[in-house]
Amino acid sequence: MLISFAKMHGLGNDFMVVDTIAQPVFFNESQIRRLADRYRGVGFDQLLIVEPPQQPDVDFHYRIFNADGNEVAQCGNGARCLAQFVRMMGLTWKNRLKVSTIRGVLGLKIHRDGNVTVEMGVPKLEPDRIPMRYAQKETTYSLEVEGIRHRFGAVSLGNPHCVLTVEDVEQAPVDKLGEAICHHSMFPEQVNVGFMQLVSDKEMNLRVFERGVGETQACGSGACAAAVVGILQHNMASRVTVNLPGGSLVIDWNGPGKSLYMTGPAEFVFEGQLEV
Repeated sequence: MLISFAKMHGLGNDFMVVDTIAQPVFFNESQIRRLADRYRGVGFDQLLIVEPPQQPDVDFHYRIFNADGNEVAQCGNGARCLAQFVRMMGLTWKNRLKVSTIRGVLGLKIHRDGNVTVEMGVPKLEPDRIPMRYAQKETTYSLEVEGIRHRFGAVSLGNPHCVLTVEDVEQAPVDKLGEAICHHSMFPEQVNVGFMQLVSDKEMNLRVFERGVGETQACGSGACAAAVVGILQHNMASRVTVNLPGGSLVIDWNGPGKSLYMTGPAEFVFEGQLEV
């Protein structure tokens, strides 16, 4: 079957986006892994699938698959690209959208300057909702990797995040330590691992090791998680600029029980067709 797709990115976190409303198609894990290959496939961090709405008050449903073929529940950069994709493809003319994922509903607002704001929902801080094997909710947790104890904050925004504070993000062992923590027994569904360096009470630098992908140029939900941890642990401002290798995002959060908002760009790269 010949299908059409678009290649997009949010701060270098790149996606293959497929409209399955006009062209019903199913991808299995092995197909996704082949398509994600940067030498023999399209190459991407995540595959985004646009589907018809499953609820009357929602515009679209969308699914997210990591490069390893596993489905995940949340991708902040992907949500921004999804908003631009459905407008670009003429699937909607709205500037404000509601889209559902397997974990809930997101609100999207497309700005005239091309940026997109995503209402990410209320961050989940309880260990059993992250999920994380820990007896009670804390602001700071700890775990041991190869005899060294690391302190971190944890939060879920539809997917689990662990965030460590480091002095110099450029020197942080993102690949080695990130992978070790990602697969730690404390996290039954694995975990995305962020390494944040505080610049001021309104700004931070961040690198993220994403489960099923490895380090990416940017992780939208990871930026949100880092802002939450920065606010709770370090009394950062309610508006935080998060600088990632691929660019910057602005995160707004007024504290526990409140919805979190992420604003940043979404870029179209090219359209294509392929046989699946």
